Amino acid sequence: MVSMRKTDGSLTRNLDSDLLRTFLAIADAGSFTKGAQRIFRSQSAASLQIKQLEETLGQPVFDRHGRGVVLSPVGEKLERVARQVVGILESSLAELRADPLEGTIRIGLPDDYGHAILSRVIADFSRAHPRIEVIARCALSAGFPDALDKGELDVAVYEVDEVPAGAEVLREEQTYWVASRHHSAQHRTPLPIALFDRECWWRDAALDYLEKSGRAYRVVYSSESVAGVVAAIEAGVAVGMLGQSSLNDALVVLRAADGFGPVQTSKLVLDCRRGIDTPVTSAMIAAIRQAFASV
Repeated sequence: MVSMRKTDGSLTRNLDSDLLRTFLAIADAGSFTKGAQRIFRSQSAASLQIKQLEETLGQPVFDRHGRGVVLSPVGEKLERVARQVVGILESSLAELRADPLEGTIRIGLPDDYGHAILSRVIADFSRAHPRIEVIARCALSAGFPDALDKGELDVAVYEVDEVPAGAEVLREEQTYWVASRHHSAQHRTPLPIALFDRECWWRDAALDYLEKSGRAYRVVYSSESVAGVVAAIEAGVAVGMLGQSSLNDALVVLRAADGFGPVQTSKLVLDCRRGIDTPVTSAMIAAIRQAFASV
């Protein structure tokens, strides 16, 4: 709620930390719908809170931009203050709660989700558990199962076509063959393709599809990251196989009319090092679940 008080007969409003949290969630997500999901509120409730915030300031904090929103000039100024205020409040709350957990935890997150998810996991987890050191690996996730088996990681999120025993499915994602919207690499013979440069589910699935289709192809570009493969496809150098979350306006999905059939789905799973079951691990698993639930 917005706090109010009377001063010399006039009604004034104070900034409320709950409104600032909603403001930051929407700013980070780029839309009211996704921002509301991050803080487990309905879109209408989040919209009402932003309206209250704007009434307090007397100016809009967001400008409409396509399907989402961007910060207004006032919103940009407010963001710096909001992050400082909310950060101080959450750090203070964690200290006052005297969180008993301490130690170190090693996590692995796939690079195509890494930046946004990793920053959210670390920020939320560190504020709630300030005495735990987080060691994060953000990379192509093909090596994460082996890293778990070797004891190099405690918790990891990675992509598979079949869910391994003991793993938890975080989300299932459709995969597509895609090309640049502004080029025509899909019409070349042999077909130029972009792949990941190491063994992984994505590389194996793409090559298996092409072999079974009998279509002539050649690998013209390899990268260890999703961003690298996307860049090659956007430039018109090649076509490639990507998940739904990696698509953007510069890419076009190739359909049956283009000579490409359906591709199997990928599954994003949360897995742990065998035999590890500690309060620290449980806390990190909860943080990762919450972060991916709001994506």
